[in-house]
Amino acid sequence: MLRGLARAAVQRQGALRTRGSGGGAGVPVHVVDLRSDTVTKPGPAMRRAMAEAVVGDDDYGEDPTVRELQEKAATLLGVDRTLFVPTNTMANLISVMCHCQRRGSQLLLGQESHLHVYEQGGVAQIAGVHSHPLPDLPHGTLDLAELERMVTRGLGSPYHPVCELICLENTHSSSGGRVLPIDYLRQVRLLAQSCGVRVHLDGARLMNAAVALHVPPARIVEHCDSVSLCFSKGLGAPVGALVGGPTDFIEGAWRLRKALGGGMRQAGVLAAAALVGLADVEEVLLRDHQNARRFAQGLQELASPICSVDLAAVETNMVMVTVDGLPPQELCRRLQAVSADEVAQTGRAVRVLLFPWTGRSVRAVWHRDVSARDTELALRKWGFVLKQLGALRTG
Repeated sequence: MLRGLARAAVQRQGALRTRGSGGGAGVPVHVVDLRSDTVTKPGPAMRRAMAEAVVGDDDYGEDPTVRELQEKAATLLGVDRTLFVPTNTMANLISVMCHCQRRGSQLLLGQESHLHVYEQGGVAQIAGVHSHPLPDLPHGTLDLAELERMVTRGLGSPYHPVCELICLENTHSSSGGRVLPIDYLRQVRLLAQSCGVRVHLDGARLMNAAVALHVPPARIVEHCDSVSLCFSKGLGAPVGALVGGPTDFIEGAWRLRKALGGGMRQAGVLAAAALVGLADVEEVLLRDHQNARRFAQGLQELASPICSVDLAAVETNMVMVTVDGLPPQELCRRLQAVSADEVAQTGRAVRVLLFPWTGRSVRAVWHRDVSARDTELALRKWGFVLKQLGALRTG
């Protein structure tokens, strides 16, 4: 029975490869996947490191490769200790649970932040923490006056929940990869300290922020009480994240990781991939940022009334494209489709994979699997589709 299921799975994969391998007139299809930086696949060096990793039982604290990763990451982030966990969602949940140990504690965060929108409301359903979302400003920041009002409202009040934690996100995903300014982080930390509140940084893309600001990541983390860092986005590892903070915080985090089912055994095979991702992080992320910028500039040069980009908002590896005149879903469908007309005009068959974003926008995300050549092909595809749409409008 199991062999039959395996054969069926292989046959399905082969059929998918066949369908996606050719365009019009037998021209091979080139796919540029800009849906997210989570779609990266381990390269040869990463796969080799995983295969050769020295391992032990990490649930006993005995995996040498995990220990190496945690020690190197602690130095990189400027914290006492770090803890390797399966996902950044778990890293954020553990951090909230460590900081907010009383049920009904209040957490302040942005209404479009990843922790609030995309993590299944775990802080409520698992941790018993009351999230109060605040409006995100265009840069991904929160209004400091409103933040102070909400922090102080519960002090001494029998009616309002007591705020124990502020969560920030850097880079801010829903704002298009915007980087939180260092001075803003400093002001939030000063406000929090004056009210006895802690600050957690959802640093899933922290390394993108550090590269964009030309500062060590520790320069960002020093304004926070705890931090998470994801390895399966721009760093290209298949699995893994870290929680970082003071020693007593990480001791509590270890217990919570176990309670949440995140205790792992021979996790060195995963930590090895994360170490490879860290080794070339600055070079790779800088290239991703440059490719995103090049695409945004090229799209602006097309001067289409259908699509527009705010170049000032392109700070890291994301480009938010405002779509006018048709649903973003329709634009994504056209960018993914390949026609004989496209092949005849361009000599190529290109699929660009994207997700429609909120409102009237599409978000494109660059990562290590998207080269400068891929960026140019995506830009040409975009130009071809916009030209087609323009012809439909005038026709």
